[in-house]
Amino acid sequence: MKKLLLILSLLLFSVCCFSQSRYISETTKKIVFTRDGGRCQCCGSTLSLEYDHITPYSCGGSGEASNIQLLCLKCNRSKSNSCYCKVHDRRVGTNCCQGSSTTKLGSTYKSPSTSSTQCTGTTKKGSRCKNRTTNSNGRCYAHQ
Repeated sequence: MKKLLLILSLLLFSVCCFSQSRYISETTKKIVFTRDGGRCQCCGSTLSLEYDHITPYSCGGSGEASNIQLLCLKCNRSKSNSCYCKVHDRRVGTNCCQGSSTTKLGSTYKSPSTSSTQCTGTTKKGSRCKNRTTNSNGRCYAHQ
C-alpha cells in the first residue's frame, strides 16, 4: 500500500512539474515551425532560429504552440523578457506587466502610456524579483 501511494505521488508530482516547465515538445516545435513558415516572426530571417515564448515563461507563459513563435537568435536575445525586439523596434510578444497582446510581423512597437518599474518583491531564494510592474504598490502579479 505504501509503495502504491509513493508511486502515485511521484507520478502526480512529475506531471505537475512537467506542465510548468520551459520544455517545448518536438511535436509543438514541428507545429510552430510549419505555422511560422520557418522564418523569424520579427525580421523574416531563416538563420539561427529559436523557439520563443510569446508570453514569457517567467510571466506564466506555457509551452503550448499558441504561446511559442520562431525568432532568430538576434531578435530573441534582444526581446529577452519583454514584448518587443529592440533591434528592429517591433512588438513580438506580450508584456506580462502590461497585459498587451501580440501583433503580427511588420507592425511597429508603440511605447506604453504608463511606464513600468522593477518589482520590489523578493524571490524564494532571497534575490530581488526581475519582473516589471505598473501597479502603484510597486509589486508584480506574483508578489501582490
